[in-house]
Amino acid sequence: MTERLSVSGLLTEKDVKKLTRLARGGTVGPTAVYYAGVTAPIISASMSVMVRNTLEHVGASAYWQWLLASLVAAFSGIAWYLIFIRWSYRHGHGRGNETSEATRIDLEDEHLVVRRGGVEIRASWTAVSDVSASRSHVTIMIDGADPLIIPNTWFGNDKSARKAFLVRLNEKADA
Repeated sequence: MTERLSVSGLLTEKDVKKLTRLARGGTVGPTAVYYAGVTAPIISASMSVMVRNTLEHVGASAYWQWLLASLVAAFSGIAWYLIFIRWSYRHGHGRGNETSEATRIDLEDEHLVVRRGGVEIRASWTAVSDVSASRSHVTIMIDGADPLIIPNTWFGNDKSARKAFLVRLNEKADA
């Protein structure tokens, strides 16, 4: 049995934004993209019918009716898609308690344990898919869960504690 290593601290708003970027594939969710893609053709078709009927009433030739109706339909579909996507941007980061409650990460023999407030999560070491370190933080990717981020500030100025934590984390994740 090895000595249990732990680190804890509060995430800053900047850390939560980094964490959000790791967890999300983009700034727009898949449902928004789906609905934008479904509604854009409907808008296009509706605009095409309206323009063609209007041009028919004013006596435009069939060529101009179809050409202008097609152009308006294309531009209206593209415009609607872009507007819908812009309206759908996600603005909030995190779940609310990342900056108000301390997070504690324990490296135990059998599990990686994460505690925040009244919630405790245990991940088997086989579920840890990637560990990476940057100048400002350590990132832990876990299969089936949101990634974890450990800011270097949680280790204070103790570079040896960060190094020991990272070595043990990599040993356990690679085992």
